[in-house]
Amino acid sequence: MFSKNLKYYRLKKNMTKKQLASLAGVTPMSISHYESGERKPEMDVIRKLADVLDTRVSDFLSRRNENLVFVHGEFRKKSKLSESQQAYIRESVEEYMNRFFTIVDILGGEVLPEAPSCHRVNLSGTIEQDAKKLREYLRISETGPIGNLVELIENRGILVYFSDIESDAFSGMNGLVNGRPYIIVNKNMSPERIRSTIVHEMAHFIFAWREDTEEKAAEDYATAVSGAFLFSEEDAKRELGIRRSAVTKDMALVCREYGISMYLLVKRANLCGIISDSTAKDFYIRAGQHGWKRAEPIRIAQEEPMLFSQLVFRAVSEHEISVQKGAEILRQPYDFVASQCFAAEG
Repeated sequence: MFSKNLKYYRLKKNMTKKQLASLAGVTPMSISHYESGERKPEMDVIRKLADVLDTRVSDFLSRRNENLVFVHGEFRKKSKLSESQQAYIRESVEEYMNRFFTIVDILGGEVLPEAPSCHRVNLSGTIEQDAKKLREYLRISETGPIGNLVELIENRGILVYFSDIESDAFSGMNGLVNGRPYIIVNKNMSPERIRSTIVHEMAHFIFAWREDTEEKAAEDYATAVSGAFLFSEEDAKRELGIRRSAVTKDMALVCREYGISMYLLVKRANLCGIISDSTAKDFYIRAGQHGWKRAEPIRIAQEEPMLFSQLVFRAVSEHEISVQKGAEILRQPYDFVASQCFAAEG
C-alpha cells in the first residue's frame, strides 16, 4: 500500500510533509493526499520521492496485508516524544508486522505458538505475589534466574520487535495485532534495561487492571513487578544474604547471573530489607558520579528476537520462497540470507 509506505519512510527520515514536498518538487497538500490514499502519484514522482527518502521504488510499492488489525498501546500522557516520533513508532510496528505476517501466511498460521490471553490475571496487590503470577502465566519456576527472556516469550506466543529509535524518551510499548500481543522496545538501550522493559510491558497486558487505575500508579506497579519478576525476594536473600552493610563489587556477579542492572539489584535489596535506605542512597550518589545513571556497565549479552528470521530461513530452505524474496522480507543482504540457509559449497 503506497500511502502507508510513504508515510513510514517519511517518518523514518524524520521529515515533515513540507520538507519532503520541497525536496520532491510537489506541494505539501499533494503529500497529504498521497499519504491519505486519496491520490497516487505518477511513476516519475514516485521515483523522486524514493530518491529523496533514500529508499527503493519497490519498497514504496510493496503490498501491505490489509487483514492485519492493530490496537496500539497508549503513550504516556507526559511523554517527551513528539507527535511525529509517536507516529513513527506506530508506523514502524505496522511495517514490521506486515513483513512478519507475510512469512507466517506463506508457511501457515500454525507456525506460531497459540496467542496468550490478555488482561486475564487478577492483581493481588502484593508485588512479590504478582511477580510469581506472571512467572506462572509464562510457565516458568517461581524463583531463579531467567535465561534468554526474548526467546522465552516468543515461544509463549508474544511477538517482540526491536526498533532502532534514537531517543532516550522511549523505552517500550505494547499492543495487539490480530488479537496477539506484541512488545516493541528501543534496541539502543542496555540489555539489562531491555529485559526490565519487556517484563514491564508484559505486566500491562497480562494483568486485569482496574479501569480507574491512574497512569502513574499503573506504571510504578508494573515497574515494581518487573523487578520482582527478574529478582525475587527469595532469590535476593539467598544470593545476597539477609543483611548487607554495603553495596560491594561481588554483587556484579549476581547482576550477571540474573540479567539485571546494579541499579535494579540495589533497589530490590533495599525493598527486601537487605540493605538500608542510607546504603542504597550512598550507592545512587556514587553511581551517579560515575555516569551509571545513563550508561551503567553492560554485564550480559544482547538478546535478540529470532522468530522472524527463523521463519524466513525455514521458508527459503524449504523452497517456499526464493533467497531474494527472503532478503526482501527481512531487509537483509542476499548473501547473508543465503549463508543462513544453505551449506557452503566446496
